[in-house]
Amino acid sequence: MAIVGVLYGMEESFPPALVDRINATGVEDVSAEHLKVGGVEMAAPTRYGVIIDRISHDIPFYRSYLKNAVLTGTKVINNPFWWSADDKFFNYALAKKLGVAVPNTVLLPHKQHPKGTTDRSMRNMEYPLDWPGIFDYIGFPAFLKPHDGGGWKSVYRVGTPEEFSTVYDETGDLCMTLQSAVSFQEYFRCYVVDQEKVHVMRYDPGQPHHLRYVPGNPPPERALGERIERDALTLCRALGYDLNTVEFAVEDGVPYAIDFMNPAPDAALESVGAENFEWIVEAVAEMAVKRARQAPGPPVYRWQSFLTGGER
Repeated sequence: MAIVGVLYGMEESFPPALVDRINATGVEDVSAEHLKVGGVEMAAPTRYGVIIDRISHDIPFYRSYLKNAVLTGTKVINNPFWWSADDKFFNYALAKKLGVAVPNTVLLPHKQHPKGTTDRSMRNMEYPLDWPGIFDYIGFPAFLKPHDGGGWKSVYRVGTPEEFSTVYDETGDLCMTLQSAVSFQEYFRCYVVDQEKVHVMRYDPGQPHHLRYVPGNPPPERALGERIERDALTLCRALGYDLNTVEFAVEDGVPYAIDFMNPAPDAALESVGAENFEWIVEAVAEMAVKRARQAPGPPVYRWQSFLTGGER
């Protein structure tokens, strides 16, 4: 019997629905349960064939446990090694190399020295930075946001160099990116599951969190929808994420990939709505059952092959 363990934190709706859906499939050699773990012996295998990770980005203990689980043969969704290594600035650079439209983005040094460092730790840093060149490349308005963050935390919209300077001073020791603003006419958030299935959701980031998924989910124009699905799959296949969301801001018909490092995406019934909730529960359940029945094998890291003309 292959057991699928669901690892989660404060979520209330998605994890139990997922466990129930997997168990309701009637596949005799697969079952699902809410994962339990205590002290972890090194190199000791888990009792789970598959683990769906919804919380290790917040709990270092869980992340280390999952790495040990992969080492001993458990399939973890999403792979904890790549999730640990990835960041949003790399995502943008990769997207550009892959031909997916992204806004111009610059990585900026910490405004304040990270804890335990001094100006001598930054002796390789160019000073002063070429701010005129950076502002010319990015333009205004622009968004200042963490190079590796989520949930719209520490995200600032700035309209002038002076406003940027004021806000940048508030970022402390965070590592930030400055990104060109997209004057979008449409915005979409896409679930991508198993690097095969895409569910496009019309989204309004200007609304309160629980109102951002547009009721009725009006679809994009056909050609735009096809490009959105193609670009979403290209990104997730290259990065190796089996569960992710990709956000697109559409300006003058061009879908710009804005955010695509969400390996534990929002799947709460109260925020995504019943139709989207049903889709993501069913798609992840199908993926989990499929993975549980597959023979064990090492994880595959794919983004380099995309850059060298390998299989897509």
